Amino acid sequence: MANHRTFKLALCVVVAAGSLLSVAPLVAATPSGAARSAASTGRIWARVSAGVSYTCGVRVDHTLWCWGYNVSGQLGVGDTTDRYVPTEVGSDADWAQISAGEFHNCGIRVDRTLWCWGQNGNGELGDGTLIDRWAPVQIGGATRWTHIDAGGNHTCGIQVGHSLWCWGMNDDGELGFDCGYFRCIVPTQVGSGSWRGVSTGERHTCGTRVSHTLWCWGFNNEGQLGLGDTTTRYRPTRVGGSADWAIIRGSIYHTCGTRTGHALWCWGYNAFGQLGLGDTASRHVPTQVGPDEDWSRISAGAWHTCGTKSNHSLWCWGYNNDGELGIGTTLDANAPQQVGMANRWNRIAGGGYHTCGLYRNHALWCWGYNDHGQLGLGDTTSRLVPTRV
Repeated sequence: MANHRTFKLALCVVVAAGSLLSVAPLVAATPSGAARSAASTGRIWARVSAGVSYTCGVRVDHTLWCWGYNVSGQLGVGDTTDRYVPTEVGSDADWAQISAGEFHNCGIRVDRTLWCWGQNGNGELGDGTLIDRWAPVQIGGATRWTHIDAGGNHTCGIQVGHSLWCWGMNDDGELGFDCGYFRCIVPTQVGSGSWRGVSTGERHTCGTRVSHTLWCWGFNNEGQLGLGDTTTRYRPTRVGGSADWAIIRGSIYHTCGTRTGHALWCWGYNAFGQLGLGDTASRHVPTQVGPDEDWSRISAGAWHTCGTKSNHSLWCWGYNNDGELGIGTTLDANAPQQVGMANRWNRIAGGGYHTCGLYRNHALWCWGYNDHGQLGLGDTTSRLVPTRV
């Protein structure tokens, strides 16, 4: 297998992925106006999502901010220049959700419209073109979007009524339907099922239906679909017979999810211990991570995984060469390791080789690799422990 850094990354949004999410305002939306500085709106965050060497977040006033790598305009600030500190995207204060993909972003506004920007060579923005966008563009005219998840080179979202829509690259069936020229450049409905949540990995997709059943499709070289083999699937295929899945997160070659009883399960590639099972052996079916049944949120980075428990403690495991686990070392961990002793964590987002998370008081912390300023700390120095943004 090639060096890990040659692979693309599956994005991680830190909302409760796998659940159907409301886009109701977090607080009353503030009027649009001149661009605000980081200091003027405070360091109070509601959402965070990490992509490949960049990060975006929504503050409690519904403003959107991005920072880090910007080669394809994925920061949405109108150019391709990297930013080392959070920089406001436009001046609108009506953002509800954000999902950072590999090199593209999609977000939902409080009126349930969908907007995407960044890399678009495979139609992953869904605007009907193959042109990169350096600022948010509205995708269609629908005002029905409730959940969005941006992947490696494809995107999926859920609309009011539980319908699932996907677009972008489809070389390995990651869209779940046939598409001309191996890609679709506008949102296209996936079958007729009723969906509760969806997570896009690098080249595969998994989703939960309203019945709490789990379905996966796309590339399956390492068993990341959880179907007991390494055969690619071109249509949604049910994973096992359980009807108790709650949250699901897909990464490059591994997938993790929680069940309604709050047990954590992972499967797929495991060379760095990212499955958290105490070894580095890959799994082709969902395998429980330890005996604990108190997991509340989960996020999968490129080669590492993090999760929060019901007591608001934070745990990470897997690849750690750049300090993305936040445990103060650069040693990989093949089982969950607690990050510090604070029981304050509310949300978590694993990126390429960095991680960010929110405290319950809405403070934002980031750590890990920082070559493009993706930690938002004003420099390119990596951090081995969580550092306040």
